Amino acid sequence: MNEQGLDQEIAQLQNAYSMITEFIVQYSFSILGAALIFLIGLWVAAKASNLVTRLFEKHEIDITLSNFTSNFVRILIILLVGVIALGKLGISVTPMVAAIGAASLGAGLALQGMLANYAAGITIIVTRPFIVGNTIEVKGVSGLVKDIHLGMTVLTNEEGEQINVPNKHIVGEVLHNSFANKLVETTLNISYQTDPEQVVAILKRVLTDSTQVSDGEHAQVGINDFNSIGIEIGIRYWVATESYFQDKYQTNSSLIKALREANIEIPCPVREIHIQAP
Repeated sequence: MNEQGLDQEIAQLQNAYSMITEFIVQYSFSILGAALIFLIGLWVAAKASNLVTRLFEKHEIDITLSNFTSNFVRILIILLVGVIALGKLGISVTPMVAAIGAASLGAGLALQGMLANYAAGITIIVTRPFIVGNTIEVKGVSGLVKDIHLGMTVLTNEEGEQINVPNKHIVGEVLHNSFANKLVETTLNISYQTDPEQVVAILKRVLTDSTQVSDGEHAQVGINDFNSIGIEIGIRYWVATESYFQDKYQTNSSLIKALREANIEIPCPVREIHIQAP
């Protein structure tokens, strides 16, 4: 290598050294300040997230909403601190914010159904129109609430089926909540010669003594209607949703057994056919 080439390399190294030295001298405090701001921001974000979690636990608010809110607060503070740190370094964040806004708008339009479910889930968790273990019916679907997520509510029934209901189909709809029980409504006919008060007393006693009926003392039995077959007796009582059909069948069996032991006749439809001779 000749002397001229060596001098050029030395000059390049000196220029690089001068640029690095100048950059460090000029921006060292900015870099240090930005790093310090970001570290403090991380600490504040963690403290704020823990504070939100403790507040939710103190007021016994659902853990799902607690985790969602605390994580949202932490991420929001980190983003704000990141923007401040970049500004400290002299980096303009305006184009970045505009790009993020445009991307967020596109994502919001594409995921509006999912976001609607999340918003409805937050509403359910905050307002608590029902909790896990309640029996609800909405838009023709009913079941025992097994779990409540931000996006959907999980129901189950006696057959063990799992029904996932999007939360946006629950909020704003007519919601029936019968808590842990479900109503049984049935009717039977007795002849017009039978004393209806005796029948009502027998059926009421069976429901009161039944272990399958929830709060049998408040079960309702009475004359529901009159028809061509006889007097229609209406029966209304509550059973546990998780064993609805089993309890209903056993209770119906006890009711008919009590009527037969009391010699109460259950009339059947009778048709008279008259045949005229030619």
